[in-house]
Amino acid sequence: MSTRVKLPEEFECRMKEQLGEEEYAEYLKCFDIHSQGGIRVNTLKLSPEEFKELSPYELERIPWIKNGYFYSDSEQPAKHPYYYGGLYYLQEPSAMTPASLLPVRPGDRVLDICAAPGGKSTELAARLQGEGVLISNDISNSRAKALLKNIELFGVRNAVVVSEAPAKLSGYFPEYFDKILVDAPCSGEGMFRKSPVIMKNWEQYGTGYYNNLQKEILHEVIKMLKPDGYLLYSTCTFSPMENEGTVQFLLEQYPELELIPALPQEADASVCYAGIEPGRPEWAEHGAEELKYTLRLWPHKIRGEGHFVALLHKKGQSKDTNANGSVGKRAKLSEEAKEFLSHIGFDLPEERIVCREERLYLLPEGIPSLDGLRILRSGLLLGEQKKNRFEPSQALACALKMQEYDNVYSLPASDPDVIRYLKCESIELKSKVKDGFVLVCADGYPLGWGKVSKGNFKNKYLPGWRMM
Repeated sequence: MSTRVKLPEEFECRMKEQLGEEEYAEYLKCFDIHSQGGIRVNTLKLSPEEFKELSPYELERIPWIKNGYFYSDSEQPAKHPYYYGGLYYLQEPSAMTPASLLPVRPGDRVLDICAAPGGKSTELAARLQGEGVLISNDISNSRAKALLKNIELFGVRNAVVVSEAPAKLSGYFPEYFDKILVDAPCSGEGMFRKSPVIMKNWEQYGTGYYNNLQKEILHEVIKMLKPDGYLLYSTCTFSPMENEGTVQFLLEQYPELELIPALPQEADASVCYAGIEPGRPEWAEHGAEELKYTLRLWPHKIRGEGHFVALLHKKGQSKDTNANGSVGKRAKLSEEAKEFLSHIGFDLPEERIVCREERLYLLPEGIPSLDGLRILRSGLLLGEQKKNRFEPSQALACALKMQEYDNVYSLPASDPDVIRYLKCESIELKSKVKDGFVLVCADGYPLGWGKVSKGNFKNKYLPGWRMM
């Protein structure tokens, strides 16, 4: 084992008991191997095959993730214009698993209850393909701001970003959601290799603290799940108490829940789950046999960190829970806003456009009144109505496809002007565009706005997002 890592003694003892001496020795060897980085393709913008053809990186498919790839340590994908175009998300490979296994369909109402910084929410949004609604919540307001940026960068049109305690949310969304993801706060044992600092947190809080927190969150979440809905529970720890133990608790406390196989039952030749193991009923007190339907990802058996996944179904007949209450006063659009939005090539139903403090939002269809919640963003921010003008938002630029706007300036991603643009510097136009707002793209993928007057270009890229 590497001398760089000293594992907590109590953790070592329990892991030896869980794995046995021989397998524990294999587990220790993973600390001599670098943590593996991953790229998850944004299928709202392009297919994995299209990205593979476009990609400047040497990529290798993550076997169990359809749109996931390993990349080399020598690459810097966070510095590329494609990252700023929201073409992919950088995510640890095992952490891609939960969102990939929640059976989300376009049109579903989906909740990601512990969503920051957005890795799982952005994948859930991509699976919705712009239909239905995604509520992305994180109780930490500062972390929710990072979540919001990633949601907007990915071009998500139908998300609401919230920062509330689960107990408050459950009062607004009784039996509202078809699918819920709970990537729960946990002791983080599966991340000891990637982030050794987590061990200090483990020594301070242990597993019992997080187990109580998980149960509190799940108690509120179950109130929000529709009958016939699906709940996916995941952690990044090895602790039986937080994994099989928590799922066993749910089965005992909530008879309406049943555990179902987390892996898809329909075979897909493009996905391989080799190395991912079933859960261990014997590790939970009075563990039900169905606990073998849960999944454990071990860092010594796959190219990823440690993770646990359980998929539960809420028995009963699905109810048509229509949204109640007013979602906001219908916006009175200025002439400038009307004129600008007439150039947008996707549907903008006026009954779903609301105005708050001069900002126009396109709300997702069928959301209830959210008055009283801490909302960071309700739907897609279209822009601001200002005196005698309309300023489109960065979020709107990201939500567009190039063909959905009629004044476009596209450069090859390799053009130095693309980096200058992303650094909020001035650039000189190399081709003619119309006066007014222009959608700046790299290889046809939108990055943000510029404004042109008599051939002069003004950079309107969002300063808070600029490349450093």
